[in-house]
Amino acid sequence: MTVLAERPLVTASRDPRELLNAVRPFVREHTYNVFDAPGNEGDLCDREVALLMRDNLLTRSWAEEILGNGVMYLITALERPDLHLGIGKIADLGVHQIYLDTPVAFAFFEVYNVAKSGAYKHHAPLVQRRTDGLVLRTVDVIRGQGFEPSAEMWAVDGADCSPCDDKVPDSH
Repeated sequence: MTVLAERPLVTASRDPRELLNAVRPFVREHTYNVFDAPGNEGDLCDREVALLMRDNLLTRSWAEEILGNGVMYLITALERPDLHLGIGKIADLGVHQIYLDTPVAFAFFEVYNVAKSGAYKHHAPLVQRRTDGLVLRTVDVIRGQGFEPSAEMWAVDGADCSPCDDKVPDSH
């Protein structure tokens, strides 16, 4: 039986877990079913949280918060391509987790990059960090998109931004 998954026209949900789990039917670029791999239990979000915990010294609740804020940032970057956004070191771990699990990253952008017909959104970080308050302005934009980002997490890096090169085509 063939199941066709359709991309949502509007990203109505503001729940990062729900947003991430919605891409699972679109995860196709893998050599075997990563969801059946040893140690993978639960949904797609649980998988990404487990990978964050495996690769970083994080508790489950901290990994969930970091991943959730990374998802909020990415959705906002997709919904607001007109703005140059920046992210702090901590929340950037959540963004990197999506990009590191490339089958998930390709599915994520297929589902949510509606403005670019599902095209991959590049991650082109600059080496030098910005210290002009871009992180704090970005968190305000994320709130304006209807999300509830962690004020504490974003405040830690408020003046220390990991910007991406806005000159790279379709980079966040």
